[in-house]
Amino acid sequence: MNSSFGIAAFRSRTQVLRFEDALRRAGLASGVVSTPREVAIGCGLSVRFDLSQAAQVMGVYRKMNPGALIGFYRVDGYGTRQIRLTPLVL
Repeated sequence: MNSSFGIAAFRSRTQVLRFEDALRRAGLASGVVSTPREVAIGCGLSVRFDLSQAAQVMGVYRKMNPGALIGFYRVDGYGTRQIRLTPLVL
């Protein structure tokens, strides 16, 4: 599986679930995935989203301001040994 997508990594599982629910209510495709270990901190779960919807996802974040955010990242190569994370600007 070699795909690119975005994640929002949080310190709290509750915030992951709330944010994922907010994205779905906003009509944005999302899901909960294991946080890549390269992020190194957090609750172990992140919200996955399509990179083409990054601006809308960040807009939902700004509107709800759930807190406990570690950061937004572009993930390349998830499920392979060659994973690469790139921070996305909020």
